[in-house]
Amino acid sequence: MPRMLDVSEDVRAEIGDAEADRLLVGDNAPGSYDCTSCRTPGDSEQERTSTVLFVGDETAVLAFAHATCIPSQVVQVAEEQLQGAVRSITGSEGPARAGRPQDALTEQAVLGITSGLVLIDDELHPALVVEPAGAIARPGTDGSRGDEFLQLLLEQGFHPAHRMDQLPAVLHGWSVLLAMGQLHAVLQPGTGGGAPVAWWQAHAPLQVTEGWRTAANKSQTVLVFAAPAGSIGQQPREDLLRDALDKAAANGLLVAAAMPLAGT
Repeated sequence: MPRMLDVSEDVRAEIGDAEADRLLVGDNAPGSYDCTSCRTPGDSEQERTSTVLFVGDETAVLAFAHATCIPSQVVQVAEEQLQGAVRSITGSEGPARAGRPQDALTEQAVLGITSGLVLIDDELHPALVVEPAGAIARPGTDGSRGDEFLQLLLEQGFHPAHRMDQLPAVLHGWSVLLAMGQLHAVLQPGTGGGAPVAWWQAHAPLQVTEGWRTAANKSQTVLVFAAPAGSIGQQPREDLLRDALDKAAANGLLVAAAMPLAGT
């Protein structure tokens, strides 16, 4: 049965016309799937579904998502992260195609980001607070070692934030992408010195306040704080967000980095 699939030109260019056409007529495409964006079930026979191709240096994984969550697109990810996805999905090495990469690509799928202004040394600084929706396992592992979110970030160059009264160190090679006044992505260095890739990417550009944008354009730097799932929560006001950050820092559950602003 034909599927209600969206295959973007970028995805078609990567997988080829023949494979794209097979997907559209129902071959090699799942009926049901778990959305790689929101992680809830979807049905390509009943609702519009996006094809999302995760591409590393040597490996590609084709995933599926609700079209209302994310458009069909090609997403560049680190090869080692993608190999972890392949191993967890197929139990083997090498290229694979699957409908559920989110189990191993947790960092891609379930990171939530909140923007806000934080006061440090009597100056307001634009900040992003990153908190996963659930525990993060090291790519390629079964998660039995518990939540490794903070450890993974420390290995990437983030630093522990024990107090909120000091500016974090700059994390070179990373940046925060702002375009037309909207937040688009947090970028990390590409493998082997290649072009930066999205560590986190908005499903749709996120609005930030005028004050946040003004502060970011002034300093050309964004402070990025990260905490394990359940440490911060969705706070409706910046004072409550600051209280949650202070508590996470005091409990040793906060890491941070300063990143250059890319865009305006």
